[in-house]
Amino acid sequence: MADKMLKIGITHGDTNGIGYEIITKALLDARLLELCTILVYGSSKVASYHRKLMKGCADFKFNMVKQAVNTVQQKVNMINITSDDIKVDLGQSTAIAGKVSLDALNLAKDDILKGNIDAIVTAPINKNSVRMYNADFVGHTEFFSKICNTKDVLMLMIHDSLRIGTVTTHCALSDVPKVLNKDLIKRKLNVLNKSLRQDFVVTNPRIAVLSLNPHAGENGAFGQEEKQIIAPAIEECFNEGIYAFGPYAADGFFANNEYRKYDAILAMYHDQAMIPFKLLSYGEGVNFTAGLPIVRTSPAHGTAYDIVGKDCASEESLRQAIYLACDICRNRSRHID
Repeated sequence: MADKMLKIGITHGDTNGIGYEIITKALLDARLLELCTILVYGSSKVASYHRKLMKGCADFKFNMVKQAVNTVQQKVNMINITSDDIKVDLGQSTAIAGKVSLDALNLAKDDILKGNIDAIVTAPINKNSVRMYNADFVGHTEFFSKICNTKDVLMLMIHDSLRIGTVTTHCALSDVPKVLNKDLIKRKLNVLNKSLRQDFVVTNPRIAVLSLNPHAGENGAFGQEEKQIIAPAIEECFNEGIYAFGPYAADGFFANNEYRKYDAILAMYHDQAMIPFKLLSYGEGVNFTAGLPIVRTSPAHGTAYDIVGKDCASEESLRQAIYLACDICRNRSRHID
């Protein structure tokens, strides 16, 4: 039986950033529309504004629909999240940009929870802009964790066979040692292990766990977290059937290409994962929220205010996010526990 045509929702992100540029450029490739049906949650007026700033996009058109059920295959569909005019201030953080970023997320959220779309790909937002409108907003990962009522999720960065997750995400570096504990690391390892099996079809995945301190703490000389928290978590998970190894000092682990020996890596904090990942992914990486009952991916970059309107943004990361969303949907449909 042939796979069904998946329906992928794309939220337009920050209207003052490169979201519409990368969405338009990615969807100019008609081959993508043979893989899935696309539905953009955005504004036709804002899309038109950005399209005029790009070469070769004059003939690009959205097929406007009222509801997700009205989408047409082989066309780039769009739902207008508002009929109001949206002021565009290129490269600026504004409350209106934050509001319409969140409006798109909320509409797409409603559709995926109802089963009207199969996955969500989120174009970059500016968290400061969203917080001008909603002070409680933390980020995409936390947003989807809350709406799915899922406590244990994992920000997982992906490029080909390179997969790096983080124990802590949007957390001040000074707070990381306070947040880390054995139970949290074990929960993240369980999410990662399940995702590797279910979403990436990896049998008996091998997971490397990074240390927190320099030289993996050097037997307690540079901190006790490795001996008291990280190593015990690894050992307990291993005894429970998860092939977790470490803790490894991050610098040597990447410098010596040790990362190639594992199916995934679990880092302790945001930049410990993101610095090597962005160096190794060549601007083509994808952010996937593992552990959710829904599928959500995103390009692994931000709003790029410094280049917005210059027609030089690469759409490759967004394209890969769409491909990955499709792959994970199909892998889950075939997965048997």
